[in-house]
Formats: sequence, structure tokens, C-alpha cells
Amino acid sequence: MLMVVGLYIKMTNQLLIKKIEESGLTGRGGGAFSVAKKWKLVKKNIDNSNFGYIIVNAAEGEPEVKKDGYLLENETELVIAGINRALLYLGTKNIKAIYFYLNVLYLQKYKAKIEKVLKNKEYKELAKKIIFYKKPQESGYIGGEESAIVNVIGGQKVRPSQRPPFPPEVGLFAKPTLINNVESFYNVALIAKGTYDNKRLFTLAGACSHKGVYNLSATMSIADILHATDNYPDFPFFVIAGGAVCGEVLDQDQLIAGVEGSGLIMIFNHQKTDYDKLLDFWLRFYENQSCGLCTPCREGSYRLRELFKEKKIKTEKFTDLLDNLEQSTFCALGSSLPYTVKSYLENIYFKYKKYE
Repeated sequence: MLMVVGLYIKMTNQLLIKKIEESGLTGRGGGAFSVAKKWKLVKKNIDNSNFGYIIVNAAEGEPEVKKDGYLLENETELVIAGINRALLYLGTKNIKAIYFYLNVLYLQKYKAKIEKVLKNKEYKELAKKIIFYKKPQESGYIGGEESAIVNVIGGQKVRPSQRPPFPPEVGLFAKPTLINNVESFYNVALIAKGTYDNKRLFTLAGACSHKGVYNLSATMSIADILHATDNYPDFPFFVIAGGAVCGEVLDQDQLIAGVEGSGLIMIFNHQKTDYDKLLDFWLRFYENQSCGLCTPCREGSYRLRELFKEKKIKTEKFTDLLDNLEQSTFCALGSSLPYTVKSYLENIYFKYKKYE
């Protein structure tokens, strides 16, 4: 059903959630959870607990990923429109506050722009709910994980929480909380307008001619994306896809896969890449970014780097540590390390590096 409001035609909440469900839209922050399923779960729990919260995740702490910044710069009104639709769906009276969680740079660059859009008459109620919250600089990568965000805003340590329960059930201040990425809200706005066509934003980085953010079909392969953006190299190369540190490393003959995660494709020139330095960079990143909460991540990432420095990569101990991280870490950070490192070792390092 459609409602005519002034000169505009707007979807009812029931039709909107149906359209979101039919679109198959998943979160664009890396988790890829169904947006419709999350919204319905939050609404159900808010109806049972009187009120809840919304958090807009604009932390964007993955190195090289620029898509959320691109949207805040170029599609501010659509992002706000998507947040407003979430407020209307969950019930204006049912949402106590909406926290706009931005990294330091984005808060400085886009706060005034967001506030200008919020002055529009149709966002009068939304504007009353918005609270800008600066992601602590010292929080690092983990400061963008959804349960860690809940803890940060709630005045607790920057650490992920045991799940379940998940934020839609028990989130900020122990109330049901909707947490979505900037791009997810943007896509909801497109669905509400009837213009969503299953596209997503990809960040192209590294050894490419035309770096930047591109809006392309979500089902395109890595190879197709590189060709479509005129970024397919004329030199031997490999990529990491999904994120610059939390992604899958693939050689140039393995690019039929799509792009998951945060939508990044980073290109490396085989001839100009120091394979050891790159592996050391990833291992150091995970070691430095570990919040220290769980032993497998805290000790495992440190020990992996020690074994690497001792040139003991081809050992059972190194493999066992990777497997342990994959199976037993508290949050996605620790389990992402094996995903990146294993794919790199198998597809690139042992294939091209003369290992002694």
C-alpha cells in the first residue's frame, strides 16, 4: 500500500519491510546479515520492552575502505532518509535516541552537512533523536564491531560482548538496538524510492589506475569489476577482496569470485610486492588491534608473528595456531586473521616466494 503525503508518495511500513525482504538486502558493514530480518527482530523486541535505540555505524575502521565516507559526502540526504525510515518503522515514540557513531575524520568533515539535511521539515522528529558520537581514536579497528560500539556508547571498555544475546535483543543500555552501516541505510532509502537495483559500493585501491568508490552490481565478479572500472592491470598481480586486512587473497587467475565484506578490492603488483613485508604487516595489524579479551587472539596473533620472524611458517604449530584462531576467538577480528593469512599463504606466498 502507498500513502500520498503532500506531493510525495511514500511506502507504508508494511510494504517497505516486504520490499526490503524481497530485495535480499544484507548489511554492508561486513556481517552480511539480512536487513529485513534484523529490523523485524528489533521491532518485535521493542514492542515487548517499550523502547529501544538506533545506532548508525560510520566507524569505517577497515584500512583503505572509503564507501561510507563517499556516501556521507555525496548522498547525505539518502542516508538520512534511510535512517528516518528505520525510525518510522520502529516507531518514533519507541526510539529513545539515535546515535550517529562516526570516526574522528568523518565527524569533522560531515557533521555540519548531516545537520543541514536534518533541518528539512520532514526530518523534524528525526533531528530530535540524533546524538553524534565520536568513535574513540584509541579504540582502533575493534571500535567498529557492533557489540563493541554498544559498549563504547554505554560507557564500558572497548571490547566485544559475548553473543547471544545480540543487540536486536539486548543492546545499548540493555535495550533492543538496531545497528546498521551507513550503506545499509542508504540502500533502504533507495528501496523506499523504488530505485534499488541490487548494487553496492566497491572501493578500488592499491596498484590501480583509477582508485575510488564505484556503484556496481552486487553480483559482479572481481574480474568484471576490475574491467568495468578500467582497473584491470597489464602486469602480473593479485588482490585482497573484502577488506584490506580482513579479506580473501586471490591470484589473478582466481577472480571469478564476488566481493563480500566491506566491498574493497586492493590490487598488488607481483613484481613490486615484498611478500614477507606484506605478511608481516597483516600479522602486526592483528596483533596490535587485538583488544586482549580472549587468549586465542591476544596470544595467538603475537605467537604467529614470532614464528614468522623465526621462519617457521611451514610448521604444524603455525597451522595449529591459525586453526585455533579460526575456531575459538571471541569476535570476528581474530577469526578473520586465518582467513586472510591462509588464503595468502596458499594462493600467493608459497607459490611465488622462494621459501628456505
